[in-house]
Amino acid sequence: MSNINLIIEERPRNIGNFMVGRLLPFQGKRMVGPFIFIDHMGPAAMAAGENMDVPPHPHIGLSTLTFLFEGNVMHKDSLGTEVEIKPGQVNWMTAGKGIVHSERTPAYQRDTQKTLHGLQIWVALPKDLEAMEPSFYHANAEDLPRWESDGIAYTLIAGSIMDKKSPVPVFSPLYFLELKNTSRQTVNIGNELYGEAGLYILEGSIENDGETYQPKELLIAKDNKLCSFTMNPNTTIYFFGGEPFAEERFIYWNFVASDYQTIENAKQQWREQKFTRVPGETDFVPLPPDSINLKPHK
Repeated sequence: MSNINLIIEERPRNIGNFMVGRLLPFQGKRMVGPFIFIDHMGPAAMAAGENMDVPPHPHIGLSTLTFLFEGNVMHKDSLGTEVEIKPGQVNWMTAGKGIVHSERTPAYQRDTQKTLHGLQIWVALPKDLEAMEPSFYHANAEDLPRWESDGIAYTLIAGSIMDKKSPVPVFSPLYFLELKNTSRQTVNIGNELYGEAGLYILEGSIENDGETYQPKELLIAKDNKLCSFTMNPNTTIYFFGGEPFAEERFIYWNFVASDYQTIENAKQQWREQKFTRVPGETDFVPLPPDSINLKPHK
């Protein structure tokens, strides 16, 4: 009997001048542990003059995690941070009570051909930290724990697992773990997982109980302890999850909170442009209509 409880396939979403594949939230599974939002960006080939431009927009109640496979993004935020995100690095921005940021193609790449490919993830904050002061952390690729075992290369991007800990400052028990192989390997990782667990296939394929699963699929485990599967050659997968929260979470646009009134307050703040601005930026993303509001996670 399969240990896979749910299979979520990427759904195309237009986020302005860019198409992404959305994994979470999903109607049948709105969160996996504290992970509340996951977009797969690209791979998108952009011609000279074609660029990523996401003007300043706000967040509350969450941490954002950007992890690139290809391409570069210039991050600017209302704390005064200005940093270029490169492949293999971790961009971890904690919104807390409120932060504003922009994401754009770096100036030196705007008139060149380029490719952008990566994951953009939101991790909800614990209830007692939802209104914490905003912060920013950037980890270089060499800062992340890396090891090999039984023919599999592991990279711990965030959180703690398998007696390893990422330097990324997370605020609840979670893990975001990359597995890569070159030859066919069987993986028995169930005893290391905790809370809820999801497995995302970026490339290659895996086999479980006679079934083969392909890229752009997110698999949710029924029982973490029974998590065993085979990675076919040249496969890259990501495990993510952790301890779920006791309270439901509401999500509207870029706002996440355990109390919907907090979201209403943030909406009004953004309408009135009372969030701290991003230095050097003059435009912004308007508040979308209420019709796009997502139902609360239960």
